[in-house]
Amino acid sequence: MSPSLAPLALVSLAALILSLWLTRRLATRAGSGFGPLDHPNERSLHATPVPRSGGLGVLAGVILTLLTVLGLGWMDGALAWIWGALLLVALVSFLDDLGHLPPPARLTAHGLAAGLLMFGGLSWSRLDLPGFSLVFPGWLALVLTLLFVVWMINLYNFMDGMDGLAGGMAVFGFLVLAWFGWRGTEPVYALVCLGVAAAAAGFLASNFPPARIFLGDVGASSLGLLVAALALWGTELGLFPLWVAWLVFSPFIVDATWTLLVRLARGERVWEAHRSHHYQRLVLAGWSHRQTVLRAYGLMGAVSACAVAAPGLTAPEQWLLLGAWAVIYGLIHLRVGLVERNARLDAA
Repeated sequence: MSPSLAPLALVSLAALILSLWLTRRLATRAGSGFGPLDHPNERSLHATPVPRSGGLGVLAGVILTLLTVLGLGWMDGALAWIWGALLLVALVSFLDDLGHLPPPARLTAHGLAAGLLMFGGLSWSRLDLPGFSLVFPGWLALVLTLLFVVWMINLYNFMDGMDGLAGGMAVFGFLVLAWFGWRGTEPVYALVCLGVAAAAAGFLASNFPPARIFLGDVGASSLGLLVAALALWGTELGLFPLWVAWLVFSPFIVDATWTLLVRLARGERVWEAHRSHHYQRLVLAGWSHRQTVLRAYGLMGAVSACAVAAPGLTAPEQWLLLGAWAVIYGLIHLRVGLVERNARLDAA
């Protein structure tokens, strides 16, 4: 192991162990009055109350990583603003887990977090597509950054509805971002991303089906903020164009965005809980949580491999890659509908 790799491995191992220990500790205290419980309702996929404080374990691992970066004197301006935005989102989300904050209060906090990132110099300032680049006017960059950050925070929360899914996406996604940081000789970026992946893996040990603990809003919203922030930071560092980060997290982005647009077209109240995401529809059609999440991991692994390879392709090859994934996601949508129809026929 080279000296430059040692800090990444040691800090990530510490984040993994801390998250693993704290998550298991929180899971074993279910029903003791410590932390919120997720009680099943008509929109849930679980049948018994489950603690929803697992996000605290993830946050502990992430904060340990950030404190190590600070202690080593590696904290730069952008990362300091990311830390501030993370703490804001985590605090508001945990308060929401304990009670129920109205949507305007949560969205205001998310908007303020986006503002902190922009103050730190992180914004969606240009559209970079294969062979094409367009710089946005300043006002448009502000609006797009606000929408992107707020949507990623809420998107990740929406997709946190099945055992092992959100934690698995974090492990796959942040490992890929860490690889870009390592390959691009940005060790601080690589360390932060690897620390997030390790913290998510520690949580996943207690969340893999059958889950003993859930992320809760504090975990899901915090991970969504980190996806947006680290995607923008990696773009600013020149590690990858933003569309590559979108590809990495496309299993969540495509499902959540498609579902939102469909619900809007139907005139549904999109701020209310529902069970119309593709993964929820598969479970309701008879697939087990484990069966569904393992197939999701296969999808995440394939997307991750393509994202790693994408920057080294020519522009026509990159467009071919994106087109292929558009077709794949279309086929997945059709496959989910077929599973539902077969389940209805079997029940008839």
